[in-house]
Amino acid sequence: MFKHAAIAAIWILGVSVGWAQPAASNESACANLARLSLPAANIVSAQVIAAGAFAPPGSTPKGQTPNPQFAGLPAFCRVVVLAAPTADSAIPIEVWMPVSGWNGRFRGQGNGGFAGSINYSVLAAAISQSYASAATNTGHAGSAVDATWALGHPEKVIDFGYRAIHEMTLKSKAIIQAYYASPLKHSYFAACSDGGREALMEAQRFPADYDGIAAGAPANNWTHLLTNALYNSRALTVDPADYIPSSKLPAIGAAVLAACDGADGVVDGVLNDPRRCHFEPATLLCKGPETDKCLTPPQAHTLELLYAGGRDSEGKLIFPGYLPGSEAGPGGWAPWITGPAPQKSTMFAFAVGYFANMVYERPDWDYKKADVGDALKAAMEKTGKALDATNPDLKPFAARGGKLILYHGWNDPAISALNTIDYYNAVRAATGAKETDSFVRLFMVPGMQHCGGGAGATSFGQSGLIPDGLPEDAQHDINLAIEAWVEKGPAPQKLIATKSEGRTTPPHVPMTRPLCAFPLQAKYNGTGDNTNAANFTCASPAK
Repeated sequence: MFKHAAIAAIWILGVSVGWAQPAASNESACANLARLSLPAANIVSAQVIAAGAFAPPGSTPKGQTPNPQFAGLPAFCRVVVLAAPTADSAIPIEVWMPVSGWNGRFRGQGNGGFAGSINYSVLAAAISQSYASAATNTGHAGSAVDATWALGHPEKVIDFGYRAIHEMTLKSKAIIQAYYASPLKHSYFAACSDGGREALMEAQRFPADYDGIAAGAPANNWTHLLTNALYNSRALTVDPADYIPSSKLPAIGAAVLAACDGADGVVDGVLNDPRRCHFEPATLLCKGPETDKCLTPPQAHTLELLYAGGRDSEGKLIFPGYLPGSEAGPGGWAPWITGPAPQKSTMFAFAVGYFANMVYERPDWDYKKADVGDALKAAMEKTGKALDATNPDLKPFAARGGKLILYHGWNDPAISALNTIDYYNAVRAATGAKETDSFVRLFMVPGMQHCGGGAGATSFGQSGLIPDGLPEDAQHDINLAIEAWVEKGPAPQKLIATKSEGRTTPPHVPMTRPLCAFPLQAKYNGTGDNTNAANFTCASPAK
C-alpha cells in the first residue's frame, strides 16, 4: 500500500544514502569500523546485514515468521555503539548505512514520550530511501510512558534531555564518514512530539549538527506542558463529579462541529482554524436525567478548564488549552486526556511519572496534594535547563544556513497547537520577521491530532509514509521539502496533505488540502470539488 513500507512510525529517525561507496569490500569496510576510536564511546559490533535478513531483537520468537516489514530492506552496514559521556550514562546508538546507493545524506531520528527504545521501523524506512540513519533510546530502556529510570539518575535525565541526541549525531557522522571514506553532503533531523523537542534542542544548543530540521508538535516547553497535564489531571479526577467519561466525548465533538464546522465555508468535519470556534460547554448541560448526550454542571466546568489551559494560584497561564474539534474519535481526547477511567489517560501517566521520578524523586508522590504553582516552580528549578527547549534565539543556526520547518496539528490532544505558534512568534520577535522568514516556516494542519491522524488531510510525509499512486515530491513530503530548501534554495510556501483510506492500490483518497505557511490559511475558492486541494488558495485569515 505504501512506498517504503518499512516506514511505520511517527517519531522517524533520519538517514543518509548514496553517491559514494566503501573503499574496501562491503564486509571488510563494515567490520573494520569495530576498530574505530570514538571519544567516550565503544563500538559494540559492526557487520553487514544481508538484504531482507534483519529482524529486530526479540521480534521473532522461535517458530514464527519474521516481520515482513523488513523483508524488502537492502543490504546495510549495522553499527552498534555504546556512548558513555558520564559515569552514569549508557547510551546505545544504532547507525545503519546502505551498502550501495547511499545518497550522501544523514537523517537523525528522534523519540516520543520518555523515549526508552530504538525504533527499528524508522531506521528501516530511512535505509529503504537511501539515507544513512541513526537512532538511540536516549540512555535508558522502557516504554514511552515510563519515567522510573530517572529516579536518582540526574545524568540520565540530561542524556534524555539533550545529550544523547547530540552524542548520537556526532558518533554517527564519524562512523558514516569512516565507512564511505567520503564527507556527508547534508544532515537532517525529522521527528515529532518529544522528538520535536529534541529537534528544537538541536537547533538551539548544537546549531552545527544539522542543516535542516523538521520539528513536529514539539514538547519543547516541557516543564509547563507536564505541569498543565498535572493541572488537568487534578481538574478531572480529584473530585469524582468533575470527571468527563469518554462515553460523552462523541456528544461534545458533535456539538462543536454543529457550532463551528461551517465557519470556513466548507462543512467537512474539520475546523480550519479552531481559534475562531467559540463553543460554549454550557449548551450541553443536562435538562433532565444525566445521559451520555449531556454534561452535568461540574463536567461542563471541567470542559471549560481543559479548553482554557491551566493556571496557577495567581491566575497566570501555565500552558495553552486544548482547541475544540477533536474531542471524539480514535486518537482524540479519549486516550490522551480523559482515559478509559479516571487516572488512566496518557497525559496523567506522563504528569505523575515526571513529577514523581524527575522533579520530586518520590515514588509515593501524591498528585492530589500538589499545588500546581509550586509544582511548576520545582519543575523549572530541577529540570528546566535539561528539558526545556524554549530559547527563541536561533541566529547561530540561521548563520550557518540552517533551515527549520515547524508543523502542528490544530487538534492535537496531547500538546496544544497554540504552544508551537507561541514559539514561532517568539522566534520572530527575537530575530525579526524578515530574518525569520529566511530560515523558518510553520505549517498548521487542520483536523490533525498528535503528529498524524484525525478527520482532515493529515499525511504529508511526516511519518515517511507516502501512499502508492501519490506524488513523491517536495510538495507532498515535508522531508523532501526541507531538503529542497537547504540544497536548492526555494522556501516552501505550501505543502499538499492527503487523507487516504483503505488498503487498495492505489489507495482511495477522499481529500487533499493545501497546508499554507503560517499565518496564511487554505481558503476554498467557492467552486469545484471542496475535497480537492486545487480548489483552495492560501490566503490571510479572516479578521
